[in-house]
Amino acid sequence: MFLDRVVTDTKAELQRQQEVVPLAQLESAIRQQRAPLDLRASLAGRGLRLIAEVKKASPSRGLLCPRFDPSGLALTYAGCGAAAISVLTESRYFQGSLEDLIKVRKAVPGLPILRKDFILEPYQVFEARAYGADALLLIAAILSDTQLRELLTLAHGLGMYCLVETHREAEVARAAAAGAQIIGINNRNLDTLAVDLDVTRQLRPLVAGGRLAVGESGIKTREDIRKMREWGADAVLIGEALVTSPDIPARIKELFDDQD
Repeated sequence: MFLDRVVTDTKAELQRQQEVVPLAQLESAIRQQRAPLDLRASLAGRGLRLIAEVKKASPSRGLLCPRFDPSGLALTYAGCGAAAISVLTESRYFQGSLEDLIKVRKAVPGLPILRKDFILEPYQVFEARAYGADALLLIAAILSDTQLRELLTLAHGLGMYCLVETHREAEVARAAAAGAQIIGINNRNLDTLAVDLDVTRQLRPLVAGGRLAVGESGIKTREDIRKMREWGADAVLIGEALVTSPDIPARIKELFDDQD
């Protein structure tokens, strides 16, 4: 299955990366970073917020953005009112890198930046902060309860929020129990890569206790945005529909111009 392959590959890459950049070097870099920006505050409040994604490729569709310019994308998103920017740093399947994260951080210093990757170990949390991320993605499906709580606690201790991604009822409960404040509802099944927007409708009522809910994957039309609002999402994460558009500002306006 896709997730199993990704986890195996990520573990191998992580071992190589730790040999190249020791943890002590990351900790030193973190001390040079300014305090993280508050992702939760950026997503809270009235109206459906946009987390716009810097994404070069996907495992289901291959190359999405042949003329990939992380800085340019970030500046465009910021100019269109994005509340935060997600940067895919996974290299094998999404053709991303930590260099993309650095470029985006420099381009938009005033917006929270979310590192989106397959985070499995504390090293990657330190890595995200060292490279300028304000927040990071944690995928409940690939983490045990102990891992999820440990990574959340570490991130919070570094001043970072986590978007904890879920796809099933049990995962929402696990995310809440671990201390997540922002819960992503992924409409894509990461085993089959099939997309069903109805997953957000089904799981949104389970995100309670003041936690924020973020709809993820497959959101491409005004009707999709209308459903996300109707179902009570606080924010949406959109990548493919933006990076494949020849006119991103017009695309965002088309999706959001009836925002309350």
